[in-house]
Amino acid sequence: MTFGFAPSAATSMASSVSTDSANRLARMLEPAEWAAAGIPLLRSPREVVSGLHARHRPTPATAVVAVLDHEERLTASASFARRSVAADGWEFRNALLSNLRRVIPHDLRRRTPVRTAVLLYCRDGDERWTEEDGAWMWGLRDACTLHGLRCGAYITLTHGGWQVLGEGRGGRRPSSTSAPSALADTVVEHDPYPLRTAGGAVEPLRRTAAR
Repeated sequence: MTFGFAPSAATSMASSVSTDSANRLARMLEPAEWAAAGIPLLRSPREVVSGLHARHRPTPATAVVAVLDHEERLTASASFARRSVAADGWEFRNALLSNLRRVIPHDLRRRTPVRTAVLLYCRDGDERWTEEDGAWMWGLRDACTLHGLRCGAYITLTHGGWQVLGEGRGGRRPSSTSAPSALADTVVEHDPYPLRTAGGAVEPLRRTAAR
């Protein structure tokens, strides 16, 4: 006959919470890891940021995922609100993948990705990296792999302006509190491909004029 003690409910709960926290920490990327991942640099980050800001008008806790072609022209984009859950790269990956599937077919049949996905996240706070940013980075990288895209820049939009994390490039406008520029202020490029957004609208491709 053997004797033992069953773990209390409190002990089991504490163990579960500890395991969940460890898993979430594993699903985020530190700035150094992101910088070492070989993320391609945007040629005109201000144009990309201003164009997405004008098109989607993000407010804090809004993510905008966009797909760029090999010439850095916007092919498709979608915006969505962040769910009020703990910062978890797995949750963010699923949200990004779901929205990518809504606006653009996957490129999994290609041997090498030709299109690049970038993520603009509007949030409170300053430009410094947070664990939430790390979870978005992990989610973007994984979503790109599963959709056959190249992982591109992760950009934060705060009250102080925009910042391409891992690159040190940024600007004061647009910011999370600034009024977006009108799309009419953009320069229209003659291109046969329509732009698809999550709202189902089809517009000519445009690139924002540098400010």
